Amino acid sequence: MCPARVLNPSKGDASDDLMPSDEDLLYEEELLRNPYNLKMWCRYLQARTDAPARRRYLLYERAIRSLPGSYKLWYAYLRERRVAVRGSRMDSPAVQALNNTYERSLVSMHKMPRVWLDYLEFLMDQKLVTLTRHTFDRAMTALPITQHDRIWELYLKFIRQPGMPVDTAIRVYRRYLKLEPTHTEEYIAYLKAKDRWGEAARKLAEILNDDTFRSLEGKSKHQLWLELCDMVTKHPKEVEGMKVDAILRGGIRKFTDEVGRLWTSLADYYIRRGMFEKARDVYEEGLTSVITVHDFSLIFDAYTQFEESLISAKMEQMADDEDNEEGGDEEDAEAAVGIGSGEDFLLKDDAKDIDMRLARLEYLISRRPELLNSVMLRQNPHNVAEWHKRVKLFEGNATRQILTYTEAVRTVDIDKAIGKPHSLWCAFAKFYERHGDVPNARVVFEKAIQVAFKYTDDLAQVWCEWCEMELRHQNFKRALELMHRATADPVRPKRMTPEEERALPVQQRLYRSLKLWGLYVDLEESLGTIESTRAVYDRIMEHRIATPQIVLNYALYLQENKFWEDSFKVYERGVALFKYPHVKEIWQAYLQHFVQRYGGSKLERARDMFEQALAQTPPEHSKAIFLQYALLEEQHGLAKHAMEVYARAVRQVPKAERMAVYDLYLAKASEFFGIGKMREIYEKAIEEESPFELPDADIRTMGLKYAQLERKLGEIDRARAVLVHISALCDPRRDKAFWTEWKEFEVAHGNEDTFREMLRIQRSIAASYSHVQVQSTLDAAKLAAQINSGVDDEGLMNGGRSGAGTRAGLDAMAAAEAEAMKAADAAAPRSTLAGFVSAGIIQQGQNKEAGTEGKVAATLKNPEEIDIDVGDGEEEVEPEADEEGQSDRAELQTKAIPAAVFGSLAGKVVAEEEAVGALDRFKKRRVQ
Repeated sequence: MCPARVLNPSKGDASDDLMPSDEDLLYEEELLRNPYNLKMWCRYLQARTDAPARRRYLLYERAIRSLPGSYKLWYAYLRERRVAVRGSRMDSPAVQALNNTYERSLVSMHKMPRVWLDYLEFLMDQKLVTLTRHTFDRAMTALPITQHDRIWELYLKFIRQPGMPVDTAIRVYRRYLKLEPTHTEEYIAYLKAKDRWGEAARKLAEILNDDTFRSLEGKSKHQLWLELCDMVTKHPKEVEGMKVDAILRGGIRKFTDEVGRLWTSLADYYIRRGMFEKARDVYEEGLTSVITVHDFSLIFDAYTQFEESLISAKMEQMADDEDNEEGGDEEDAEAAVGIGSGEDFLLKDDAKDIDMRLARLEYLISRRPELLNSVMLRQNPHNVAEWHKRVKLFEGNATRQILTYTEAVRTVDIDKAIGKPHSLWCAFAKFYERHGDVPNARVVFEKAIQVAFKYTDDLAQVWCEWCEMELRHQNFKRALELMHRATADPVRPKRMTPEEERALPVQQRLYRSLKLWGLYVDLEESLGTIESTRAVYDRIMEHRIATPQIVLNYALYLQENKFWEDSFKVYERGVALFKYPHVKEIWQAYLQHFVQRYGGSKLERARDMFEQALAQTPPEHSKAIFLQYALLEEQHGLAKHAMEVYARAVRQVPKAERMAVYDLYLAKASEFFGIGKMREIYEKAIEEESPFELPDADIRTMGLKYAQLERKLGEIDRARAVLVHISALCDPRRDKAFWTEWKEFEVAHGNEDTFREMLRIQRSIAASYSHVQVQSTLDAAKLAAQINSGVDDEGLMNGGRSGAGTRAGLDAMAAAEAEAMKAADAAAPRSTLAGFVSAGIIQQGQNKEAGTEGKVAATLKNPEEIDIDVGDGEEEVEPEADEEGQSDRAELQTKAIPAAVFGSLAGKVVAEEEAVGALDRFKKRRVQ
């Protein structure tokens, strides 16, 4: 380093402030000894922070002259100088000096991207386009490629600045895409912003053709295709070099969900280029190629809008021409005289053009249903309903309808058809028939019966339609021949499995079509003889395809022709073919007609038939046959047999129908045998273990009817006994109607004692129902407690032992009570109702072998016997004590007394009644 130049202070040189001061001597001496000490230069610069800028710049210059490769010194120096020129004009000397300083720094700092970036940002602020662009190029030349991404980020920002030449920016972007081809979308967006649509479209086409391209913006190929289509159609002049038609048609083939939009885009492209006829061709091609209604609607709406816009434009043009002619001067009018004929010709041409365009629009609108139907058929050519709609569209045009039917029967695949394909053949033949061409209709039917339909009913329907056509034209003989031909047995092996038979063509399975046989039978009944009709019916029965209705029709046909025994044979064959529930109507008709025919002359045969019918009939269908059987016995047999039939009916019919049978049974018993038989039926009906078991509700109803009967006969005690018997089934909380009726009965026919007895029974039954509910709840709780506690039956703990002992004791008591009850049941006779003797129907002699006379007397009571109650003040004689010293005391019974009798003592009486009722319930529970 050269020593500082000594200036003459006497001359007052302006550089005196640049000279080192006494405070700088220490740093100067150290730097003289070692001018390459970076730390000393940094300390020196930091110590002179408050020094003038020129002095600091001088220090920086001296430092970088000694250490030209120090990034730290250069960066600090440049930053300080850049801060100093902030806010200065771009053409000031300080800014130019800073540019020179940056250039000098890059001689040694050309590998430092930070220096380049600062310099480039400084040049961008100066708006020096060429110098900045050259500097960017120099930076990317000097820096390694791994550092280029930092430069390119600023470079792209530079070229996107307003006022930047677009061509320059495009060239820069092309260079950038060679380094980063994935950022092509940014380039396309820039081109679109600068209205360079041709370049943008070509670049977008390139990335679409590149299978390895992945959009950084997350766009799919589908979105990019649509973007390209919109671009080339809206800017046709800018993309003249591209094959727009090929691009859009490629998109139509590739993206089937946007077909309508792409067709309209292609037509729009030609419209913008003024090629209107080509646009019409594109619209027509689109309408005849799309396969969805949505795409069709898009194209059709765009097409109609295009035609309307052409008409509007033409009319506006004509209006403008008329305005121009009216605004002309007189001189122009004189000059126009010579060419008036030519203008008239032009006006006529314009009018014709308008008419032609209007006609074209109307024709397009009128074709819409046909075009839409074509879309549906292209979508699914095997849709039968759409073919029928298409035929209706050509109503009035016979040629088009025939061509449509012909195309339909050729196109529709039987296996893929939606609908009934045979209906096309039938409609085709009817079309010829309506136009009076019956021979051609027969030709169509002849071809139709050879088609391999999927189902036998389809082919049978074709035969039936053909036969009905012949009947409409009164060709009866031909109709019978057709049915005979259709039902002929095919030539094939007789023994075939069902799978093999189902695999045969429908023509060989047609002989089992019930639809054909039904029509054949109707024709024979109307046009044929009795023998031919019976032969057809017999063939149906032989093929085992008859239905119950056909059996009934056959039998009825024979009866109409007086072949009664043959009709009964048909019934027999019918009941052998079918099972319930299908055979039900056959049996009913068979039995009814047989009885009507023979009455009582063949009674035994009729009985056998009824027995056979009942043997095959399930209980739920047996009621009608039982009633029919009983009616036969009433009219032609014995009343005793009729009663037996009714008795069997109440045993076999379902429980839900037994009540109705009982009503009829009782009515017939009253008619034929009187009150005694009715009492027997009633007693059997309300017995607890009766074989004619009824639901509880029906038992209550029967009991009330029985009691009402006895009441009408004046048997009040028997009526009361019936009420007592059925009261066990009547919960006072639910069956309030029963207890109300019993209460009305006691008010009408009873006394105070019977009324109190009725109330006692009501309380006892209510308590028994409550006890059952409580006991079931307690049993469930005990079971749950045993499961949760885990105590076994033997009782491993003390509590378990005591519980086991208690349960053992209870089980022993229950067993003893059950044995006692069983012994009492064995000793006592099977009485029908407690409280009164049977009316001689059930013999009382059965009790002679049951035990002693005392037991018989205890079991059977005389209804005429008067029951004398023990007085209130008297005590009953206690029976002798048993072996354990205990005696059975007579059960105390209390009678309800009206409260008005007691007056103020009514409350005490009620309390006593409740105590006695509780005692009764306790005793009853122990007995149970």
